[in-house]
Amino acid sequence: MSVAQNPLSIKVTLPREDAALLTIGGDLDIDTATELQHHVANQLHHGRRHFLLDVSSVPFMDSSGMNIILRVYQEVREISGGVYVISPTPAVRRILDLTGVSLTVRTTESVEEALASLGSEKPEDTPSE
Repeated sequence: MSVAQNPLSIKVTLPREDAALLTIGGDLDIDTATELQHHVANQLHHGRRHFLLDVSSVPFMDSSGMNIILRVYQEVREISGGVYVISPTPAVRRILDLTGVSLTVRTTESVEEALASLGSEKPEDTPSE
């Protein structure tokens, strides 16, 4: 019998060449956050700069999961990328709101909404002509 009540599962798909959708299921906590970090690092290595984190199947997230999200956000800011937390469960949204992470990292209700936001983003350092 497994000790973990909700073991982590992560499915990675590529809706765009520069974007990775990580569909996360199970608890995102101190025991599982490193796995998410490895998936993100792999996608960064392959040139992805936008990360869509679908947490609709994450019933619980602790500070370890939150720290991974913030770390990804900091890393992709340096390469004009973006991070979107998609469809957080009430428990995850509460953690994001209480810690202020939801003020920094964009939260959307769907993958389509996040992808549409990617299309409307303009790099901050690029002057418009």
